Amino acid sequence: MSQDDVSQAFKEEAYELLAELETALLELEENPGDDDTVNRVFRAMHTIKGSGAMFGFDDIATFTHEVENVFDRVRNNEIPVTKELLNLTLSARDYILDLLDGSDTGEGVDLARAETIVSGLKGLMPGEANAPEETPVEAPVEAPVETPRPETKSLGEEAAETAVYRIRFKPEKDIFLTGANPLSLLNELKGLGRSTVIVHTEEIPSLVDYDPDHCYVWWDIILIAAESLNTVKDVFIFVEDDCELEIEVISKEGVLDFDSASGKLGEILMERGDLTAEDLKKVLGEQKKLGEILTSSGVVTGEQVRSALAEQEMVREVKAVKQKKELASSIRVGADKLDYLVDLVGELVIVQARITQVAGDKKDHDLIALAEELERLSDELRDNTMGIRMLPIGTTFNKFRRMVRDLSAELGKKIELLTEGADTELDKTVIERLNDPLVHLLRNTIDHGIEPPSERSSHGKPETGTVLLSAEHSGGEVLIKITDDGAGMDPGKIRAKAEERGLIAPDAELSDKECFALIFDPGFSMAKKVTSVSGRGVGMDVVKRGIEGLRGIVDIQSEKGRGTTITIRLPLTLAIIEGLQIKVGGEFYVIPLSLVEECVELAQDNGSSPDTQQILNLRGEIVPYIRLRDWFEISGEAPDIEQIVVTGVDERRIGIVVDHVIGEHQTVIKNLGKVYRNVEGLSGATIKGDGTMALILDVPRLVGSVIETQR
Repeated sequence: MSQDDVSQAFKEEAYELLAELETALLELEENPGDDDTVNRVFRAMHTIKGSGAMFGFDDIATFTHEVENVFDRVRNNEIPVTKELLNLTLSARDYILDLLDGSDTGEGVDLARAETIVSGLKGLMPGEANAPEETPVEAPVEAPVETPRPETKSLGEEAAETAVYRIRFKPEKDIFLTGANPLSLLNELKGLGRSTVIVHTEEIPSLVDYDPDHCYVWWDIILIAAESLNTVKDVFIFVEDDCELEIEVISKEGVLDFDSASGKLGEILMERGDLTAEDLKKVLGEQKKLGEILTSSGVVTGEQVRSALAEQEMVREVKAVKQKKELASSIRVGADKLDYLVDLVGELVIVQARITQVAGDKKDHDLIALAEELERLSDELRDNTMGIRMLPIGTTFNKFRRMVRDLSAELGKKIELLTEGADTELDKTVIERLNDPLVHLLRNTIDHGIEPPSERSSHGKPETGTVLLSAEHSGGEVLIKITDDGAGMDPGKIRAKAEERGLIAPDAELSDKECFALIFDPGFSMAKKVTSVSGRGVGMDVVKRGIEGLRGIVDIQSEKGRGTTITIRLPLTLAIIEGLQIKVGGEFYVIPLSLVEECVELAQDNGSSPDTQQILNLRGEIVPYIRLRDWFEISGEAPDIEQIVVTGVDERRIGIVVDHVIGEHQTVIKNLGKVYRNVEGLSGATIKGDGTMALILDVPRLVGSVIETQR
């Protein structure tokens, strides 16, 4: 592994730890007395510091060490959790993030900013002026591992120690090539508490076979520390894939008592893997079993011994199951590799469709059977690959807590952000592209939706406003809602502002829902003055374009004085969808099947044009429809009996008139080229089974364009 790969591995872990740090700090603000959250903050910083020092990020390690010292005092109840402490720690988190980003861009370190943060933190520490200076974090030295002597620290007074850990650390021979230094890990372990370190040197070869780039030694460590198991594991977080690592809690009493913690010497050796049961049985074969000795002496009955043996067997089974679960692991895969895998699966789906069509044309039963088996396998591969791309949306939700906190403070408002459905899964590409629209919507909600505390009090509302960000599955889609208990929208004011800006005619007839939709028009803004948050008339139109670019729909429901709910309806994935294949003239198109409600026949009507809508009476319901032939100006005569595909768009039923409905089609979405990218009503293309192309209709934008033209 190259040094660049090592640095990238550290950065990926550090970004995750910084996200966890921010989340923990925001939770700590809501519940300052939560010791578990304080430990989460400390653990995140401790891991960043230790890993940064180990992988050569000395500036990050040194700075984080200063912040860690403060939260060590917080853990010991020497410093209270205050607003000032949290603000400074969040600033420290942002500074560490900038240091990480700067390592890629080559930007210099802002020492003045770091000194300001550290000075502020030290000002919160009691007696800091007289406190001894902390020892700075030293970067690990790239050198061959030396053999440390077995070291036993005096136990002394161990009233504060809470756990005894048995650790076996056996690095792989080529661990030096990853940039790791095992000695720095051992030193970090020693910093957690009292320890005994035993080195194993039996695998060191003769001088002739010795390779200085290989690590031939490994260690057993007994650690007594007032730290959680996760804290001990975090020491090895960046080398856990490059070593054999066993960490076990053997006592909770703070006294190293093998008899009470792990049983007899033989049991200890077997638990460590140093002795097999067969070897122990061979050595002890001539001795009587303990149960026989106790039974023959009359101390216990045979039934009591059998009961104890049954309990022992059950404990062993539970332990075996637990060990099996612990063996389960996950691996990191680069996003580019995953995207390439999805592309390959898409190509496989296209080839499978072509083979199925060829098999049907040739009417070869053996070939048809093979095509059906290939179709089954490709479907399973597609579903599993799409499942790998699915990520919980909660990660994105957590990013907004900090934004809501800072923005509400800037605007002088009190706002609580609640989340629901954080485990709802979406395609990773959808999640990435959803971030900006959600940021705009939340900023708009905070600025325009939630009233200032005094205004809320005058209307009998709590001073703290509530914004609920939720997600849920709905069929083959995901619904994301932003709900607030603010002032709501006034359709009359929105209409007046739209008329003032020339967006609608004064005599236009609009429903409340259509008035709410006006806020997505470019240049529209209800802000009375331009601020750092809003007022320039950009943002909400960006939201609409972003959502439509994801083949999604955005809807607004609002009640004046009660609040607003903005609903975003999104497909689960952007790579492969189920579609309905249709034909107009000699051209083939695909409509996303999730939007299709039904198909009906339509007698020929020659009175159509691209700028008009016709009306269909569908079982007593009036359904407007548009002719695809007229919209795309396709030449040729329409058949005597056309088909109408009835779609559901934005709680409306809209019909699309086509020549023929072919049937369902598994659609691999391909992006359009520059020539066709901006054509209204098209969102992509796909390859059919015969190798020809079919265009994918962007139904929401197609219908919206027609309605906008009529308006």
